[in-house]
Amino acid sequence: MKRALFIAGPTAGGKSALSLALARRLNGVVINADSMQVYRDLPILTACPTPEEQGAVPHRLYQFLDGAEVCSVTLWMEHAMREANICWDSGQTPIFVGGTGLYFKMLTEGIAKIPPIPDDIRQKVRDECEHHGSELLHAELEAVDPETANRLPPGDSQRISRAIEVFRATNRPISEWHKETKPGPLSDLEEAGAIQKYVLLPERDLLYERCNQRFDSMVERGVLDEVRSLMNRDLSSSLPVMRALGVPPLIQFLRNEVTLETAVEDAKMQTRRFAKRQMTWFRNQFSQWDILVAQYSESDLVILINKIIKK
Repeated sequence: MKRALFIAGPTAGGKSALSLALARRLNGVVINADSMQVYRDLPILTACPTPEEQGAVPHRLYQFLDGAEVCSVTLWMEHAMREANICWDSGQTPIFVGGTGLYFKMLTEGIAKIPPIPDDIRQKVRDECEHHGSELLHAELEAVDPETANRLPPGDSQRISRAIEVFRATNRPISEWHKETKPGPLSDLEEAGAIQKYVLLPERDLLYERCNQRFDSMVERGVLDEVRSLMNRDLSSSLPVMRALGVPPLIQFLRNEVTLETAVEDAKMQTRRFAKRQMTWFRNQFSQWDILVAQYSESDLVILINKIIKK
C-alpha cells in the first residue's frame, strides 16, 4: 500500500535529523520540501543536508536548480511527484521534509492551473519590482485584484510579482484562478489515511538559540565564500536565491558596507523573525497535523522516531 510521511517545521527545528533517522528505519527517501534548498548555489547558507547525510540515505530535490532559475510551486510539485512514484515503484517510503508550508498544502489541496507566463512579461515585472519596489506593484494589485492585495503585505515582493504577472498574462486575477483549483495529487492518499503528517514546533527560546548557533557554524564552514561566488554572478536581486536569509547582509559585508559582526547579527535577526513567522503559520494552517515538541538530544530524537513508527 502506498504511504507517505510529511515532516514540516521552522528553520533550525530539527527536521533533517528526524527525517534522516526515519528514512533509515522505514526504507525511506527524503524529498526536499524547502523552497531555498532546491538551489545549488547556497548549500551551507540554506542548511542543506551535508554530503555525508545525503550519502547515508537517498535524498532528492536538494540543489537541483541553478540560482538563476525560479522554482515555482508547480515545478516543484511535478518533480516531487515523479520522485514519490519512483519510491513507491521501488517499495520505498517518500518522506517529504521542509519548511515551505505551501508545498505540503499543494500536494493535498492542489494548485491553480495557471497557464505558463511568457518570459518577457515575467522579466518586465521583475525589473519593475527591482527598480521601483514591491509597494508600487502592490498598488497596481489593489486595483486589479483587491482580494489578493488584501492578504499580501506590500513588502512581499515575490508573491506580489507573481500575482501581477499572472494578471498581465491572462487578464484574470490570480484569486479567480485559485478558486478553480483541483485537488492535489496526494488528496486520495490523504483521504485513505495513508499520509502521516507532523509539525515540529520547538520551544521558541530554544529555537532562537539554535538559529544563532547554526549561523555561527555556517560562517565557520565557509558561507562567506558561498555568498561571494553568488554575488559575483551579478544575478537580479529579485531572484529568490538573492533574497535567501543572510544573503543581503553578507553581500553588504563583502562590499565593505558593514562589518562582519553587523552582517552576522542582521542575518541572525532575519532568521529568528522568519522562524517566528513560520511557527505562527504552521500553528494556524496545520492545526490538524500531529504536533511534535521538537527537542535536540539523542534520547528525545529516539522518542519522536518511535512515536511516528508505532502510529
